[in-house]
Amino acid sequence: MHTHLRKTGLVLLLVALSLHAPAEATPLGRRVAMENGLTLLVAERPTLPMVTLQILVKTGSMPEPKDKAGLADLTAALLPLGTTTRTAPEISEAIEFVGGNLNADASWDSSTLSLTVLKKDLDMGMALLADVLLHPAFREAEIARKVREIKGRIRQKQEDPGIVARETFAATLFGDHPYGRPVEGTEGSLDRITRKDLVVFYRRYYVPNNSIMVAAGDVTLEELKGYVQKYLKAWGRGSLGPVKAASGAPPRGRQMVKIDRGVTQANIVWGHIGIERKNPDYYALSVMNQILGGGGLTSRLMRSIREKKGWAYDVHSAISARRFPGPFVVALQTKNETASPAIEEVFRQIREIQNTGVTAEELEEAKGFLIGSFPLRYDTNQDVVGLLGGMEFFGLGMNYPERYPAIIKAVTREDILRVARKYLHPDRGILVVVADPDKAKLPF
Repeated sequence: MHTHLRKTGLVLLLVALSLHAPAEATPLGRRVAMENGLTLLVAERPTLPMVTLQILVKTGSMPEPKDKAGLADLTAALLPLGTTTRTAPEISEAIEFVGGNLNADASWDSSTLSLTVLKKDLDMGMALLADVLLHPAFREAEIARKVREIKGRIRQKQEDPGIVARETFAATLFGDHPYGRPVEGTEGSLDRITRKDLVVFYRRYYVPNNSIMVAAGDVTLEELKGYVQKYLKAWGRGSLGPVKAASGAPPRGRQMVKIDRGVTQANIVWGHIGIERKNPDYYALSVMNQILGGGGLTSRLMRSIREKKGWAYDVHSAISARRFPGPFVVALQTKNETASPAIEEVFRQIREIQNTGVTAEELEEAKGFLIGSFPLRYDTNQDVVGLLGGMEFFGLGMNYPERYPAIIKAVTREDILRVARKYLHPDRGILVVVADPDKAKLPF
């Protein structure tokens, strides 16, 4: 009965999702390269008089030194907090007055500066964005204030056992590599960052030939080119060196890290190094992961550990494919007393998919869901900006949305079996458990 309802719900969902799909002949966006090396991408969506725009800088925390972790994140965060002619309150008041939004942040692989305004305020918004991008002040008072704010968030995170488990997992898996540490750094590393560090990082990486400008909404490519020529004419090319690649292989044997906390629910994270986004097996792995643990209630891990055993409310797996090989992760919460059998069940399910593969029905359901849900990736202007930026960053091509369904449809049961055997390592990896040591009986 439950299986029938689950399948019926999936079919209805896919039918509903398919109604959102755009016409196949309509490209998602247009692309042009500017003389200074900046790439422009525009999705013209004039239905609503709003525009979302993002500057994606193709550098995040990757090049920052370990002892100054958080440099990329702090650099981005400070951009809207003052220019040579505007203070932080003046910038905030200007964008709030028109009901817009201006913010910036960083990840391991990139940094972003984002703007959302009504079409009628786009000229003002572009002027403000250009000022923030080209003339950041990095005032000492704002640096100190932002550092205090970030430190507060870092301390607060330590109270969340789920975050502690995830960050401990990354640190153990990647070691000294930037993927192994939080993007915001640590309290100690933030104290070592100077204003000069921020200025040097900004000048080196915030250059047009290392950036992508993406816009979606009530704006044309020609209009955006005009704004770029008007407000970013002085933005000059920079000299960029190669980005170092991640290193490391799946650990030999399992390594477990136990963190003792007086919690009622054990937080468990297991995994190992996976693949980079450009790996051609990414799509087969995506389908495999959908079946194993990425597909919510329909996934094997959820059906086994939640529905049959009743050990966990949520258990999921994820492939974090980044610029360089990111982690493959399985995460769950369960009672301390069931931590050990739940972990063993995760490994059993992985071995089963490696030994016997998946059924034809599972494969078709997973592919149908991935294809049917893909249009939701560009449902809003913000979604479109994120998708277009990722397409350019990873070199997927402007026809990626049109190609995606065929790529997923082409995945076979043999592909699933091959990638499961090649990329999953249940006898290796890092296992992190945050639990009550008196109640959790762990397997090794």
